[in-house]
Amino acid sequence: MTAEYEAVKPPESELVIVTGMSGAGRTTVAHALEDQGWYVVENLPPAMLGPLTEMMSRSQGSIPKLAVVMDVRSKEMFPEIRDALANLTAGGVKYRLVYLNASDEVLVRRFEQGRRPHPLQGDGRIVDGITKERGITDQLREAAEIVLDSSTMSVHDLARAVNELFSESGPIILRINVMSFGFKYGLPTDANYVADVRFIPNPHWVPELRPQTGQDKEVSDYVLGQEGTSDFIENYLKALEPVFEGYRRENKHYATIAVGCTGGKHRSVATTIELGRRLAQFPNVRVSVSHRDLGRE
Repeated sequence: MTAEYEAVKPPESELVIVTGMSGAGRTTVAHALEDQGWYVVENLPPAMLGPLTEMMSRSQGSIPKLAVVMDVRSKEMFPEIRDALANLTAGGVKYRLVYLNASDEVLVRRFEQGRRPHPLQGDGRIVDGITKERGITDQLREAAEIVLDSSTMSVHDLARAVNELFSESGPIILRINVMSFGFKYGLPTDANYVADVRFIPNPHWVPELRPQTGQDKEVSDYVLGQEGTSDFIENYLKALEPVFEGYRRENKHYATIAVGCTGGKHRSVATTIELGRRLAQFPNVRVSVSHRDLGRE
């Protein structure tokens, strides 16, 4: 059993817990936070989380921003993190949980390139260790406020994402990533909301539009001008208004909205750009637009 600790955090202090899949970029996130002035502790056993936050609360502001990186190198101790987080909540400590993710294919490639075994693979294959780790950390991914999928990110992209999420005073506005994708390549694992725009006629079947993408004006005009597209976008934006208000009440600051069509080239790209443009007009919302599968054909 994990011991209980009284750890009441001063209002101005911040606590971030970083966890997730091995190879998904935890070290990169730790370095990015450290560069911003966070006090970073890596590979912390879950049982030490209580004493560390208690020390933070008694530091009288000398450790205003604490980031703790926890991973499966703790092996059998790692499942205790759920108890440790529950104890923080019971002690009045507010924290943000960040989960780093990546696809199995990308994780395997990263381990092979680094010529290092997965910490849980034992005598098996790398993919066996990844499967075990997903089983161990799945509940943490569901509980995380922020899920970052680094599958298509370089270390510099991931560091920039962290810098945007954790400014000097912490995130004070909603940060919304609107992402286009193709259903034939699978659902984005980090999507909080998924919209399906395959109901829109496909420009793929228009010969002069087929080689273009949703970033081109001709395709965008075609997609946005179809019957039902404008109503869909307008109603979807209205549906998001109470969601954003709920996020603010629950102290959540980040969400990914994924918009999918068949291949992620035409309809989803044009709709994503328009949604991003309209969302940027919302008060206290910062929007980024990305296209996961553009160029994969």
